[in-house]
Amino acid sequence: MNNKAYPRKVLLLIFSISLFNYIDRQVLYAVFPLIKTDLGLSDMQLGFLASSFMIVYMCFAPVTGYFGDRIRRPLVIGISAIFWSIATVFTGFAKNYSHLILARSAVGIGEAGYGPVSPAYLAEWFPLKGRARIMALYALAVPVGSAMGYLLGGVLGENFGWRNAFFIVAVPGMLLGIIATLFKETPEKISQPEKIKFGEYKKIFKNKTFLLIVFSMAVGTFSIGGLAAWMPSYLVRNFSLSVANAGFLFGAITVLAGIMGNLTGGWIADALKKKIKRAYFIVGYVSFFLSVPFGITAVLTDNLHFAVAMIFLTEFFVFMHSGPYHAAIIGIMPVKMRSMAFAVCIFIIHAFGDAISPTLIGYVSDLHGLRIAVFICVLFILFAVFLSLFAGRQYMIEHHDEKESNEI
Repeated sequence: MNNKAYPRKVLLLIFSISLFNYIDRQVLYAVFPLIKTDLGLSDMQLGFLASSFMIVYMCFAPVTGYFGDRIRRPLVIGISAIFWSIATVFTGFAKNYSHLILARSAVGIGEAGYGPVSPAYLAEWFPLKGRARIMALYALAVPVGSAMGYLLGGVLGENFGWRNAFFIVAVPGMLLGIIATLFKETPEKISQPEKIKFGEYKKIFKNKTFLLIVFSMAVGTFSIGGLAAWMPSYLVRNFSLSVANAGFLFGAITVLAGIMGNLTGGWIADALKKKIKRAYFIVGYVSFFLSVPFGITAVLTDNLHFAVAMIFLTEFFVFMHSGPYHAAIIGIMPVKMRSMAFAVCIFIIHAFGDAISPTLIGYVSDLHGLRIAVFICVLFILFAVFLSLFAGRQYMIEHHDEKESNEI
């Protein structure tokens, strides 16, 4: 088999599964207005539907990360995709709020088996020098899948009902899960068959660069997760758009900004890495900083077209950090504990990020209106700027024996 052919197949598979991972998540947000009317829920209750998924997701991630370091990762990926797809079907069968909470929590369990395992599994099929770009391609599934979730959720929900929207989007994930179980483990992982002792995982929490990376990602996740949950509703309420049109518009913004932002961030990081050791972190703090003024402007304007342009630029810059930071984590962690490292990353970014932001935004919205809630959410991104700066400095301290040219 061509040495380049199999890694490309892995990339296609992992991207496809990630795509439906995010489609299954974001369909919920697109049909928020329909569920609200059907079941008579408050904004805070709707927000907690998103939060309940994230709480379960982040809590189960370390468990699956532990097994991901010990057994064949394609098997973990495949079973996880099948499980969350079945849970998505049960979301459509929900008859009340409690059923919805249980179904979305089950989706979180399935996706927790995928998130910690897939980034390192994919990256290990490719050489070090291009991993930021590969991780950027992997991360494209976030905006593309999210956009498709909004689009499909809005169109399917409005035309066939919100329950049927969940039934339809669940099918591809089941099929992809079955295919994933047939894939091979990476040569890098096979070459290190020894299993890590549980006590060795404490090294993850002693790695200051890693912790600063994931906490900066957590701040970004808090804000972007909150916006993902509430921007379709924001467009419906402030610009009198229909559910389908709001889902389509925000989905289109997200997919375009996500593709351009991820690819730009990955390309710049890999190019800059040839000259500057902490290039990944420079891309991170600059992109976070640039997103804030555009986000603030987006929620202050009453002009729909101008707001759309500002939302696009906000998301473009926020998405730029994803590829470089995933590559940075892989670079600073040994292969035998990468699944657990990503599990810890998932726990932190969601525990301090989008596990709480949809509910908090819904709470503030109930008290002061959705515009104020979204404004605060955007402003919070500034904390990611400072954490990214500290992460870059700490990285250079821990790698002081390696020369860096062109200090920035």
